[in-house]
Amino acid sequence: MIFAAGLGTRMGVLTKDRPKPLVEVAGRPLIDYALDIANDAGLRRIVVNTHYLSDQLRLHLSDLPVRISDEPDQLLDTGGGLRKALPLLGDGPVFTLNSDAIWRGPNPLEYLQNLWDADRMDALLLLVPPAPSTAHAGAGDFLMSPDGRLQRGPGMIFPGVQIIAPDLLHSIAQDVFSLNLVWDKMIARGRLFGVIYPGQWRDVGSPKGLIEAEKLLDTACDV
Repeated sequence: MIFAAGLGTRMGVLTKDRPKPLVEVAGRPLIDYALDIANDAGLRRIVVNTHYLSDQLRLHLSDLPVRISDEPDQLLDTGGGLRKALPLLGDGPVFTLNSDAIWRGPNPLEYLQNLWDADRMDALLLLVPPAPSTAHAGAGDFLMSPDGRLQRGPGMIFPGVQIIAPDLLHSIAQDVFSLNLVWDKMIARGRLFGVIYPGQWRDVGSPKGLIEAEKLLDTACDV
C-alpha cells in the first residue's frame, strides 16, 4: 500500500496544481521512487490511494500494473485509507510505504521482510533516528526496548514503512482514523515492534525536504 492521497499543504505552491506524489525530485516524480522500491522488493500487488487532484495521479499510473483505491469524498487518513484498500490488497500482512520520501541504502521493504515474525508481531515499523538533515519536524514518535518492542515517546521517527497485520483495523468504529489508534492497541498487547533502518532517509513533506532529498541523491550519484 502506497499512501498518496494527502493534500500536501506544507509544499506550498508546489502542490497548488498537482498532487504531492507528482512533485519532482531530481527530475522524477516522488511516486516513481516509491514504485521502484515496491517493484525491486518483488511485490506483485501494489495499491495506491488517491484523493487530491486524483485524475492526474490516475493518468500517471494508467500504464502500470497498479491498483487504485480512490477516496473521492473525503480523506480517510492512514487507518481508514488502508482499511478501504484491503479488498484490493488481499489477505494477510501488508507493507505500507509513504510516497513522499527518498531512501538510500537497503530496500526498506526487503529489510523489514527479513525481520518479520508473525508469531510475535502485529506490526513491524521501520524507524530512523532524528537528525536535522531528515527535514522531519518533531521530537520522534517511539521509544524502543532492547527486544524491539515499541512504546510511545520522543525518540525514533517513523518514516512511513511497515509490515502490518490488518485484523485490528476492523476494531475501529469510525471511517476516518489514523493508524495511531491501531498501533496503540498493538502496544497494549505487546505486539508493536520496530527496527532501525541502516541507511538514510529524507522526508519530502516540505520544500526544505525536497532540497535535502536532492542532496542525498547527489551524494549517492557521487559514490
